[in-house]
Amino acid sequence: MTRPVFPHVRLVAATAFAIAAALSALQTAQAAGAASDASGNTSVLADLPALGAAWRTENPYRGDARAVLAGEVLYRANCQRCHGEEASGRGPAPTLQLIGRFCRRVGDAGLKRRCLADADEHFRRSVLKGKVLLGVEHMPPWEGILPQEAVWALRSYVETRGRK
Repeated sequence: MTRPVFPHVRLVAATAFAIAAALSALQTAQAAGAASDASGNTSVLADLPALGAAWRTENPYRGDARAVLAGEVLYRANCQRCHGEEASGRGPAPTLQLIGRFCRRVGDAGLKRRCLADADEHFRRSVLKGKVLLGVEHMPPWEGILPQEAVWALRSYVETRGRK
């Protein structure tokens, strides 16, 4: 006698397969060198000021149009497959549009700066360390793969999404 397969079991299996495929694609991108566009071109960071080895705690490129353009190229090549177009979360990974969104409404300049710094730190830590929940890697760590110029360019791009 065989047991019936319930529809939710099939859904869970299909979801697990989709997540495994997405993680495999991310790991392949990491191995290929992620601080580049889809063609492997690393010159997208060439127009940005070098930041050195010490990691910044706040986005030094905030509001820099060159960083937004470089971040868009990097995002489309390395992040879009999971986080969706425009960082909308229309993929296996969540939206990035909400990171620091509340900070835009803060009126006090000092409080707004601290709010944005906190959002920047969350973004930086998430990108560098990845996301592991209940022992399952949901996002691989990019530490040692992405230089800080790339991380902050990505942050600059993501900050401009969802403002329509």
